Parts: sequence; C-alpha cells; structure tokens
Amino acid sequence: MSSTVGKVIRCKAAVAWEAAKPLSIEEVEVAPPQANEVRLRILFTSLCHTDVYFWEAKGQTPLFPRIFGHEAGGIVESVGPGVTDLQPGDHVLPVFTGECGDCRHCKSEESNMCDLLRINTDRGVMLNDGKSRFSINGKPIYHFVGGSTFSEYTVCHIGSVAKINPAAPLDKVCILSCGISTGLGAALNVAKPKKGHTVAVFGLGAVGLAAAEGARLSGASRIIGVDLNPSRFNEAKKFGVTEFVNPKDHDKPVQQVIIEMTDGGVDRSIECTGNVRAMISAFECVHDGWGVAVLVGVPGKDDEFKTHPMNLLNERTLKGTFFGNYKPRTDLPGVVEKYMNKVKANMHVGGSAAM
Repeated sequence: MSSTVGKVIRCKAAVAWEAAKPLSIEEVEVAPPQANEVRLRILFTSLCHTDVYFWEAKGQTPLFPRIFGHEAGGIVESVGPGVTDLQPGDHVLPVFTGECGDCRHCKSEESNMCDLLRINTDRGVMLNDGKSRFSINGKPIYHFVGGSTFSEYTVCHIGSVAKINPAAPLDKVCILSCGISTGLGAALNVAKPKKGHTVAVFGLGAVGLAAAEGARLSGASRIIGVDLNPSRFNEAKKFGVTEFVNPKDHDKPVQQVIIEMTDGGVDRSIECTGNVRAMISAFECVHDGWGVAVLVGVPGKDDEFKTHPMNLLNERTLKGTFFGNYKPRTDLPGVVEKYMNKVKANMHVGGSAAM
C-alpha cells in the first residue's frame, strides 16, 4: 500500500449521477488525504435505507453526482498531516457521524452530537478545504455523510473513523458502523430497560432486531415485536422477541392493543421505523408513571408528532437518540468487542452469535 501514499488513486466506484437513477460503476480518482484526514481501502460495505432515502432525494437539497454508502469496514491506506491516532494497515469502521474530542458534546458524558462532525446530509465536501476528494476527468463527485463507501477507496475525517480489533471479521462488523449500533445503543444506553421489564420494539428490520437484542441483554422478560410484515417474526425470535403484534390484525390502535396485553402499558418502547404514526403509538403504549419511549427512526421532513399533553403530564418520558448515544471513536471499538466476545463464547459451546 505504501506505493500509493501521496498519490491519486484510480479505482471503481458506484456513482449516482441523478436522483433515483441507477448507479453507474465508474473509474474515479481519489485524491490523497489532507490534514486530519485518512484514505481508506473499503473491503466491505452494506446498503442502509438512509442511502436509498437520499439517493431518491427525499427530505434534502439534492446534491449530485454523488457516491453514497456509509456502513462499511476497511483498512487505512494512508494518513494526512496531523493524524497520529491511525496508521496504514489499521482496521477501521468509518462512521456517518464523528467525534472531534474537543467540543462540548464530545466532552459531555451524556451526548454524542459532535458540533464539528455530526451528520450533515447536505455537505458533499471535506471540512479541511471545502473540496471533494473524488473526481472524474476533473469533475468533482460529492461525498455522502463523510463516508462514500460505495467506492474501493474513500477519504474520511479522522474523527469519523473508529480503529477496531484487527481480528474482527470486517464482513460482519461493518454493519456495526450504523444500524446495528443505533438499535443496540437505543436499548442499552437510552431506554435502559431493567431486568424483568416489558419492552415493545416497533419495526423489526436490522435496527429493530438490534434494539430487541439490547433489550434481551438487559434482562427484559417480555419483548413485543411490532411490524406489518409477519415474515419477520420468526427471525426476530433469535434476537429475544417473545411476542408479536401486527397492527393490521386489529381494529383498534396498536397502542391500545399493547396496553391491554401488558396491564397498562410496557415499561420501555423503542421505535425503529421512521413512521410518525408508529412513533406516536410507541409513546402512547408505555405505562404511565415510569414508561420511557425512545425514537430512533428518521421521520419525513414534513411529519408532525401529535399527542395529548396529558400523556406527558402522566409521567411518561419521550426520548430521541442518534447512533444509539455511542461516541464513534470512543465507544464503537467496545461494541465490536461485545460481538467478538460473544462469538468466542459461542464457539466454546458450539453455537452461533445472534448479534
């Protein structure tokens, strides 16, 4: 890899030239990293629904041409001036948000909303000089949320890259850089169910399954999965879901169904769909006095959350979370170790890891 240090790299990338038009595999030029940047060789990347959402140009000022992708694993190819925490060959996860380490949010134990590097879907250039590191025949190709992992090589700000255990399989842990950590952290760090609690999880996609796993790890006695797709129910059992509710099977609001199932409501609920009606249901199904609802899904730009103020006055708590309240550089290596330790434990007993 040393032969490419300081040089432009030509590689393949999936480029979105226009909104909602098929991606085109192109040869792109990837410039060397500048100050506080690293250039990564992306070995594995996955597709997150957020990539699709912004490829369709919903809810944002369209910015094209662009290289999407942000949920990935790779190896550091080279580092720019001022980078001391990483070196070529390190195994890393790029993250759509970041941790500068200096702002009030980064210094707070309660927040991961970095002032400098929090997600910005409208920015398509690097912070250092306001320019893109991608180009085709001199024409800039824009970045996406600091990642652009649908490229064999990409350049990221150092604060948005987490160094991980090199023994971790990148084809597995790459999904920890977005959805899985978001759902897991929503449970472990924000909802914080106690042993014996009842938890409802709205949406049983990857994020919801991770939230269910977090509830299971916390010792929840009942985990109620809520989804419109019954084919997801069997898979969800592997992640601790004990009961299932399909709103289409009932002629009353799903929050009322859950309240009746649980003698007044669940102790915790975690919403992982982005549908504002599901968000309202997740809040209104928690028990008065102590119930906590956590919103994870990203709503549409014009959505409005409406509920009667008495639902709050009756001592229900509504929270939101961003990347499961994990600080990317500080906390993500530990999430990888959770996975690694579980794999090791299951190897000893001949099982397989759910997370």
